Amino acid sequence: MTKLMLVAGRTFSSLRVRNYRLYFFGQVVSFTGTWVQSVAQMWLVLEMTGSGVALGIVTALQFLPMLLFGIWGGVIADRFDKRKVLMWTQSAGAALALFLAVLSLTDVLTLWMIYSFALALGFVTVVDNPTRQSFAVEMVGPQDLSNVVGLNSTIFTSARMLGPALAAVLIAAFGVTACFFINAASYVAVIGSLYAMRPEELYRSDPVPRSKGQLRAGFRYVWARPELRSAILLVSVIGTFAFNFRILLPLMARTTFGGDAGTYGALAAMMGAGTVMGALGVASRVRPRRRVLIGSALAYGVLIIAAGAAPTIEVELALLVPMGAAGIAFLSTANAMMQLNSTDSMRGRVMALYAVVFLGSTPIGSPITGWLAETVGIRGTFYITGALTIAAALVALQWARRQRDLAAVADPEDGPVSEAA
Repeated sequence: MTKLMLVAGRTFSSLRVRNYRLYFFGQVVSFTGTWVQSVAQMWLVLEMTGSGVALGIVTALQFLPMLLFGIWGGVIADRFDKRKVLMWTQSAGAALALFLAVLSLTDVLTLWMIYSFALALGFVTVVDNPTRQSFAVEMVGPQDLSNVVGLNSTIFTSARMLGPALAAVLIAAFGVTACFFINAASYVAVIGSLYAMRPEELYRSDPVPRSKGQLRAGFRYVWARPELRSAILLVSVIGTFAFNFRILLPLMARTTFGGDAGTYGALAAMMGAGTVMGALGVASRVRPRRRVLIGSALAYGVLIIAAGAAPTIEVELALLVPMGAAGIAFLSTANAMMQLNSTDSMRGRVMALYAVVFLGSTPIGSPITGWLAETVGIRGTFYITGALTIAAALVALQWARRQRDLAAVADPEDGPVSEAA
């Protein structure tokens, strides 16, 4: 019992900080609203078109700005007060959600409008994502960074579980318009939490003065550090091909199992339940480890293939839980390693590059995923993406062993976080 209490205390240790506690609960509400809208939007597009390619286009447009301009968002995060930047980006997201809801209510919403809103939200994300990621250390300090990264993943994944379930109920009872209004209202929680923070209690770093070459400096910084370079390359491959379940789950619900929005909501909720477990597991660890990064990637690939082969909806639901846990363990560990191996003056740009290779790769991976789903089928797409994930993890494992062999000959230049295997 005492050991369990110690683990629980370590898992939720960052919540003792008032500023982060406000942020945590505000984000739970806001991200739940985001997932409610995401499920409703994807279901609406599927009803309009019945096309996996159309689903891929919506997702691609939302993340295309990150691919093209994401690193500039990191420059902004390093130059300006992160709390104030987040208040502006969250307000912009609320305005977009409200406008989408009004157009849906007046029955004038068309496919090209949905495409346009997805693109506009993508430009907000360009600034919001790296700022939000690098703001974590300012709320709790570097000593609790690994814990707060895990808890932030828990926020996202709890919302991923609650949001689809709530969306399924709302769509069945009131239609997709209600989902859009719910999302617009949910932004109030996070904007209010940011406003209520005590700025004097933040662990602020000095803003980076404007100068030439800051963009190139960010690229050079990441590429020059092996621990950052290896993590970013692994995330780029797996993020491109193995995190497109916004496309695959609604298609699997409808075409493989003959279900409806409720079936999709159940699939997404079960995967969300698994990601909550995985995120809490990462939050309970003191330091991120390379063996966890590679091991979770391998497990994720194996479970994707298993989920693709599930013969019944009951088996599918059961497999999505550990699959979600492995996927978020991989992402949370990579995120923590990137932040802990970055200086304060570079963290915004490092996390922007992380967002570029993970979120920004979606415009590449989503259309490919949609095309694969229509060409080789849903199950075949699961098999291909799972195999690519396993291959990427095995390459990373071979690289880690080579680094370990080199370290046996000469002392490594970097610290224990990067070289732990």
